[in-house]
Amino acid sequence: MAVTKEDISMTGFAIVAYAGDAKSALINALNKAKEGKIDEAKKLVETANESIVDAHNEQTKLLANEAGGMEMDVTFIMVHGQDTLMTTMMLKDEVEFFIDEYERINKIEDKLDMKN
Repeated sequence: MAVTKEDISMTGFAIVAYAGDAKSALINALNKAKEGKIDEAKKLVETANESIVDAHNEQTKLLANEAGGMEMDVTFIMVHGQDTLMTTMMLKDEVEFFIDEYERINKIEDKLDMKN
């Protein structure tokens, strides 16, 4: 069975959707961390990671077919999906860094308040 351009585009749409869900969760996580709600922020990162895994699973289906010798046509939506997933993964790393920093700053501020 051949993989059609439509199949590839539909996979691209799915990757964009999952990566978009992850991006939204990550932006919300950053906002929660900024508000000092670190536990909520970390849960949102976990949610984002689940969406990223779902996107990877969609991607893997096509990669397995291509590795098995099937010819694949590149579609713009698939390229967009790959780009969206990659930038969302980078955003996840950055958001995790900032959550850790907000948590560290909160601890320092708490200690300073205790000294006064």
